[in-house]
Amino acid sequence: MSIVPNSPALAELHHGAPCWVELPVVDEQAAIDFYAGLFGWTYADVRGRTIAMVAGLPVAELVPADGGFGWMLYLNSPHARATAEKAHALGGHVLREPDDVSTLVADPTGGVVGFRHVPQDWLFGTDGHGAYAWAELNTWDGAVADEFFRELCGFEITQIGDGHAVDYTIWGVEGHTVLGRQRMGRAFPSDTPAHWMVYFTAAPEIGTDSVASRVLELGGRITVEPYDTPYGRVTVVADHTGSVFSVIDPSRAVPLSEQEIGAPVDDPFDD
Repeated sequence: MSIVPNSPALAELHHGAPCWVELPVVDEQAAIDFYAGLFGWTYADVRGRTIAMVAGLPVAELVPADGGFGWMLYLNSPHARATAEKAHALGGHVLREPDDVSTLVADPTGGVVGFRHVPQDWLFGTDGHGAYAWAELNTWDGAVADEFFRELCGFEITQIGDGHAVDYTIWGVEGHTVLGRQRMGRAFPSDTPAHWMVYFTAAPEIGTDSVASRVLELGGRITVEPYDTPYGRVTVVADHTGSVFSVIDPSRAVPLSEQEIGAPVDDPFDD
């Protein structure tokens, strides 16, 4: 099934900006079929790696594994080993010892993210249908997370909302917004761990609601029904194995009313 009504653009590889996403999979063929059916991904074998493609651009990787953290985000790092050492010095935890290319760390609040050194000719497609759109860290301690990543990546931190009822920050690099951070509130069970949420794009021609329906047809589930936000129409879904991700149609942006500002946020991990 091929559904590629619009094509992705190349990611801008700022330091600390998203540069890759990957999914550890136990049954690679089942994952290939699910995401091909959902987003129209095709696949390329690149030196033994299964790379998902949209309109000829790489958008993700399926990694054979016994299990993992679900969808994994990687941020661009000039030097993976130095990033790991600095993360450790700042109170983070190195979960995968760095090599010359990548490392995996947990910030002091528990969110797990990768860092990857990529060459100047690195290709990562974003924003087209089925391609990476956005990522945000959901954490119980927003101030600690903000400070950790400010020191680690040099992010510029901007508060969205009042910092109390709505505590959401955006992280930027040299004026370019690259990531978000949300402090979890009462809508999240107290045992919900800090986690990164990866968003994929739904093209306007297809829409968020249609993607959510397709998830059900393919054996996944809708965790949060489609809803409107100032940034687009969003849904949170889980694939056939339970790996959670979000889908957003940025063309469907709807400003929040005064009553909605500060309203509880649905918890995609609350079953």
